[in-house]
Amino acid sequence: MISEPEPAALIREANALRQAGRVLEAEAAYQRILERWPALPDCWFNLGVVQRRAGNLQAALRSYQEALTRGISAPEEVHLNRAVIYTNLRQEDAAESELREALKANPSYIPALLNLANLHEDRGRREEAQALYEQILTLDPHCFLALARLGNLHPPDACDDRLIARLRTAHQQPAATAADRAHLGFALGRALDASGQYAAAFAAYEAANRDSRTSVTPAVARYDRAAQERVTEQLVAVPRPAPLAQSSARSTPPRPIFVCGMYRSGTTLAEQLLAEHPEVVAGGELDLLPAMIARELLPFPESLVTTPKAKLERLAAEYRDRLAALFPGAAYVTDKRPDNFFCIGLIKTLFPEARVVHTTRNPLDNCLSVFFLHLDPRLSYAFDLLDTGHFYRQYRRVMAHWKREFGSDIVEFNYDEFVVAPEVAGRRLFERLDLDWDPRFLEFPRSARAVRTASVWQVREPLYQSSSGRARHYGRELAGLARDLADLLPAASSVTSEVQ
Repeated sequence: MISEPEPAALIREANALRQAGRVLEAEAAYQRILERWPALPDCWFNLGVVQRRAGNLQAALRSYQEALTRGISAPEEVHLNRAVIYTNLRQEDAAESELREALKANPSYIPALLNLANLHEDRGRREEAQALYEQILTLDPHCFLALARLGNLHPPDACDDRLIARLRTAHQQPAATAADRAHLGFALGRALDASGQYAAAFAAYEAANRDSRTSVTPAVARYDRAAQERVTEQLVAVPRPAPLAQSSARSTPPRPIFVCGMYRSGTTLAEQLLAEHPEVVAGGELDLLPAMIARELLPFPESLVTTPKAKLERLAAEYRDRLAALFPGAAYVTDKRPDNFFCIGLIKTLFPEARVVHTTRNPLDNCLSVFFLHLDPRLSYAFDLLDTGHFYRQYRRVMAHWKREFGSDIVEFNYDEFVVAPEVAGRRLFERLDLDWDPRFLEFPRSARAVRTASVWQVREPLYQSSSGRARHYGRELAGLARDLADLLPAASSVTSEVQ
């Protein structure tokens, strides 16, 4: 008689597949184990992990629930993972419920406290978020991420010497890692900028960018200007396939409105303004197009030339189906991923009727704001102002190409024009998108909807002009960038140094 294998050996095999990143094989392995031994909560948890990695979010939720039902020993971690999924599904109430369940199981569980505080930020609940960050710092004074987020919560007029001293002291702690120093450095730079200490602010941002570069292992490679220029040449040179025929899908909701441009160019402001319209839902920074390209269209953009029409039709249908699943009942959904400007050729192939809102801003203000933002370290152009300027020039070349190709289907929205004359610029944007305009759309602040972006607090404040022309405070530091972008600057731009 041949004995049945023990689960321990099969679990080791499944775990090895998971750790090696062989997601689909690991999923199948855990499912085989659980068919025989369903009362294994850790296997249900690991099945949920790989299902989430594979994008099977509903299946992952079910597996995590099985882990809870089967009595897993650390339920707070399971509830946290479920909360992250619900956040990605834009189901903020469900996410908050899961985080509160995690804290019932373990009131001192800092990952849940951090996520709940971040969710409060997304939903505009400043005081609740502040209280949680202070609670975290009571539990762990070396949770530097909590302190950095707490610093960023302060309105500009509340960034006083006490906050600056607190951030500086933490930044100098031996326990702070490069990642910690990066978080603290960006928060310190913001506080110094808000208090008018511009030279010190710039120095803090320079140090923060250096720490951000070294905070990941292996360290991020320097921005490759030649490689970025090749990307531009490919986008401009590759012939665009014939657009898919416009059909009844044109009027099938939800219809996407793509909002893109440089980071920090006003994409969030444009999206939140559009979302004031009763038929428009703010989709936020969706990963649908980049994931589609990575999964189906590499090497991009060359693959578009040879991709069969049937495959393109399938991809268009999958995008629409995913949008409908995420935002049921919406007539229009904004897809506001800034770097989708690389994908406009694909967008206009799959959705020839789609409008693309292109957000722009004074180039010096834009590049400076990118340098002052704690972006994903993989966006290596952001670590150095002159590299940011080079990337900006390549972006402008790409956009000039798309505008030649698609003309009025690319709708310009200029941040600087909007903050000066919001009624004029807002009405023009809505008219270009064939949406009814109402001056009440300009009523700020907006606090009802969740906003998941670095501009989460800016878009909830009344319109202000302080970020327009911000470069004037950094004339000495921006001199080289101003020379590199001289031909792209509006005539009125100036980076004359101010007394500091």
